[in-house]
Amino acid sequence: MRLYTGVGDRGTTALFDGTTVPKDDPRVAVYGDVDELNATVGVARAAGLPDDLDEMVVAVQRDLFAIGSRLADPRSRISARVTKARIGQSDVERLEAWIDRVDGALPPLRSFILPGGSPTGAALHQARTVCRRAERRIVGLGLEAVEPEILRYVNRLSDLLFALARAVNHRSGAAEIEW
Repeated sequence: MRLYTGVGDRGTTALFDGTTVPKDDPRVAVYGDVDELNATVGVARAAGLPDDLDEMVVAVQRDLFAIGSRLADPRSRISARVTKARIGQSDVERLEAWIDRVDGALPPLRSFILPGGSPTGAALHQARTVCRRAERRIVGLGLEAVEPEILRYVNRLSDLLFALARAVNHRSGAAEIEW
């Protein structure tokens, strides 16, 4: 299989259900943002994460692939065939448990903090902002156009990324700078 197909040379692409849409279609933009988020999370991983946090982030990256596939599937057909493309309430609850665990090991916040710290912490802060953009685009599709678990997952994910950034910075001794 070749890496290039030439199909998109006319400025169009196909969604999972076979529908051809322009590459600037809102649905294509949103799964592009999720892909960018996944790549940004990958940059954070490449900068170096402790093993316990890395396991979480690898699971998140797998989930982001599932979310991207769901967003590319306006008729929700993929989940019936591909179990790893499912995102449900248990996935949201997993994120919540991780947030509680990571945040519970940190000093409480008393004010807003500036994004930054260590290179890994800064990359996680950047991933958090990309996540918020993806969330805004998901909402922009219309709440009826997206499974509610996907929106809940992405909303929790930005909180997890914030907690992970703080944890990485705390463990590395990078000071949090208050606003």
